[in-house]
Amino acid sequence: MALRRIAKIGEAVLRKKSKVVDEVNDKIRTLIDDMSDTMYEADGVGLAAPQVGILKRVIVVDTGEGLIELVNPVILDASGEQTDEEGCLSVEGESGVVTRPYRVVVEGLDRNGVTRTISANGFMARALCHEIDHLDGILYVDKIEN
Repeated sequence: MALRRIAKIGEAVLRKKSKVVDEVNDKIRTLIDDMSDTMYEADGVGLAAPQVGILKRVIVVDTGEGLIELVNPVILDASGEQTDEEGCLSVEGESGVVTRPYRVVVEGLDRNGVTRTISANGFMARALCHEIDHLDGILYVDKIEN
């Protein structure tokens, strides 16, 4: 496992749409492990592959309830609303108020290629939405409310 450099706002990779992962293999598992190590080292709660320069649909999230690793995540359902302060490892030293769904159901593949469905509320729902946005080239700064 290795630490990877986190891309910063202004770098083109953060604004590109990520490609679907065709197969969860050892290369993807290594990426997941490196992303987790990088996220924990940076004291973050989530990281998406584009943030480490890889345009693949892979995210990791840990809001204190344990590590979630998802390949090709898709939001199946979203409801409610929550508005709170948000930050990002790619946007150092800044934060802003963003409204996101309060509850989401997300489906994706785990590190073994098995389909996993996650129902999340509150902070975990926010973190999942934030990271999935990264896969489409969207940053939280695009959603800041004035």
